[in-house]
Amino acid sequence: MRIIFMGTPEFAVPALVALVESGHDVVAVYTQPPRPGGRRGRELTPSPVQREAERRGIEVRHPASLKDADEQAALAALKADIGVVAAYGLILPQAVLDAPRLGCLNIHASILPRWRGAAPIQRAILAGDPTTGVTIMQMEAGLDTGPMLATLRTVIADKTAGALTQELAERGSQLLVGTIRDLAQHRKVPQPEQGVTYAKKIEKAEARLDFHGSAEQVERQVRAFAPSPGAIFELEGERFKVLGATVVEGAGQPGTVLDEALTIACGAGAIRPTLLQRAGRPVMTAGDLLRGKGINTGTMLG
Repeated sequence: MRIIFMGTPEFAVPALVALVESGHDVVAVYTQPPRPGGRRGRELTPSPVQREAERRGIEVRHPASLKDADEQAALAALKADIGVVAAYGLILPQAVLDAPRLGCLNIHASILPRWRGAAPIQRAILAGDPTTGVTIMQMEAGLDTGPMLATLRTVIADKTAGALTQELAERGSQLLVGTIRDLAQHRKVPQPEQGVTYAKKIEKAEARLDFHGSAEQVERQVRAFAPSPGAIFELEGERFKVLGATVVEGAGQPGTVLDEALTIACGAGAIRPTLLQRAGRPVMTAGDLLRGKGINTGTMLG
């Protein structure tokens, strides 16, 4: 098929690769424009999808909006059979959804209708959901409201957002290829009206660890924000990212360091960080961090 691909982050890359390697003709890639990045935040950095597309010699487009009539005409001129969308980051007007002969499919990282919206993986972890998955859906004007063509499930267990994103991206890409291959055989199933939840965009303030919650809640917060942006606590004006932690026994005023292993009291129970990162430093174990930065028992973490 002639395919228009729309995606931006690492999550979308396996789907692009799978489409190309399964023999489809990806005629253009739409992605978010390069953003300031690099060590000094001044270099324009292309998205992961743009880098992959350019490596494979695929035309890349990054319009600021798809509401413009000229942009819509340029997309329609590609005469695509189908559009594939994976975490693109722009709202698609109805004219864009209708341009490909068979419409547009979306790879969404949840079992719809739970966690429609921008951050389904992080929200599922924060909520303590036991399972999540991927839905291939036919796109329509509403926010992730279209009928479902295929789903797959996976257990969340102790996975971080980074690990879960990679797993769902890889498995979702194969589900996508199979769905397109057998598109005529896939029945479009309307989403249930019950069980709708929305995964709003992650705000930076949410990454600050709230030790007044239970140890289980704090540990989920660590996993939901690992590796990025990283759950944080502050000490002496310095921010520390916690990228791994375990739930342990312990009691005390929330935020208090209980022992020399950096066990931290929570509203109920305690956590023990296992992987941390100081600003400008590599990720290290709690033991390595404590050898370079003593944190005494009884210290209150902000």
